[in-house]
Amino acid sequence: MTFVARHALWSDEQKDAAARMRRIVEERNLEVIRLAFPDQHGILRGKTIIAAEAIASLESGCSITTTMLAKDTSHRTVFPVFTAGGGFGMKEMEGAADVLMVADPTTFRVLPWVPTTGWVLCDLHFQDGRPVPFATRGLYRKVLDELGRRGHDFVAGLEVEFHIFKLDDPHMRPEDAGQPGTPPSVSLLSHGYQYLTEQRFDQMEPVLEILRRDIVALGLPLRSVEVEFGPSQCEFTFAPKKGLEPADNMVLFRSAVKQIARRHGYHATFMCRPKLPNLFASGWHLHQSIVSRATGENQFMTKDGDEPLSAFGRSYLAGLLDHARTSTLFTTPTINGYKRYRSYSLAPDRAIWGRDNRGVMIRVLGGANDAATRLENRIGEPAANPYLYMASQILSGLDGVDRKLDPGPSADTPYETKAPLLPKSLRDAVSALKDDPFFRDKLGAEFVDYYTHIKNAEIDRFLAEVTDWEHREYFEVF
Repeated sequence: MTFVARHALWSDEQKDAAARMRRIVEERNLEVIRLAFPDQHGILRGKTIIAAEAIASLESGCSITTTMLAKDTSHRTVFPVFTAGGGFGMKEMEGAADVLMVADPTTFRVLPWVPTTGWVLCDLHFQDGRPVPFATRGLYRKVLDELGRRGHDFVAGLEVEFHIFKLDDPHMRPEDAGQPGTPPSVSLLSHGYQYLTEQRFDQMEPVLEILRRDIVALGLPLRSVEVEFGPSQCEFTFAPKKGLEPADNMVLFRSAVKQIARRHGYHATFMCRPKLPNLFASGWHLHQSIVSRATGENQFMTKDGDEPLSAFGRSYLAGLLDHARTSTLFTTPTINGYKRYRSYSLAPDRAIWGRDNRGVMIRVLGGANDAATRLENRIGEPAANPYLYMASQILSGLDGVDRKLDPGPSADTPYETKAPLLPKSLRDAVSALKDDPFFRDKLGAEFVDYYTHIKNAEIDRFLAEVTDWEHREYFEVF
């Protein structure tokens, strides 16, 4: 009996998808298959296996070292993996031991930019079949299962801003290697500031068309390709999808864009605010709603012409606001992302909502009998791990529903209305989450301690660096 069968890891849908996967590999003469899993940062890691070997072992799992789960964004291992418990307090994580990547065949694709290569997302399991508790895709699935037991599905549409530059110098000399290495030197594709002008779009169209073609060929539900306000900045939006799919789409989209761009002499980045002159910060706006599994009806939609949301939707909104500070580590997980929260900008600085107002954290769209009624949370950065971002939304919203919270009135002047301020730094966000009883209960103290440990390691490295600002400020005056 295979590992998958022994532990009943596949649904009937996944079994059918595995049969299709085997057939496509044979019909298209694929040569290799990339087995990938999203790590704690939402970055894809994995192994490339000869296609025949990958198919033969599809139900047995593929081993991968647990140290993948112990790394910060510089890819440094920040847990003492060779001590008892490996720094995780778990025997299974000691000594850089292996876990198994188990493919989810429903995610299988052939990569358009590498036409002999298949790709499939995986989940992580210990040798006894248990899911690895630090794997964020599995954590998100548990949250979705809880929502499903209530008779609901989560629906999310993606609105993602990012930058694309001409790659001038990749800095591949040996002295440029490091952890992290020297970032590439780039130049602009457009000057920016002419928001949504056709002129600026046409300047970026050659690379945008390369990306559009392959993103559509991947089967991602692309809706629009736009130029944003800043130089070399653009935005892709995606149709709403249910459950795991929008999070899976986000990790594949980011990875695909970076790979495709690099192959054509460009550098794409989902870093929130690159340190280049005159650039603008990028955000990731998450459009979300809850629908009934029984009827498909949008639970946020109201039939009352005086209200923008149903009672369920208002309480869900109130839950997002109530947990905004403590969930910010999931929506904005980098030191750089907090440079975006500025007053009187198109980014929020406090936990507040409004009707069709782009200065608020949560923008309410729709109205009476509008099946597209939704909440647009504008808090996120495009580097966020989508599984943690979306899980935090569902948990926060449902808590608001359970407690029948009231979000208060719409804020027409969002930067002047009194409301809890969002964390000013990653350290503030870590502190807010670390001892929060709600998320420690819902996600588990084990996971919260794990995730905040990684983020504290990044912060400590940052604080140990002497910055340009410090040198300018003190080198001459003292």
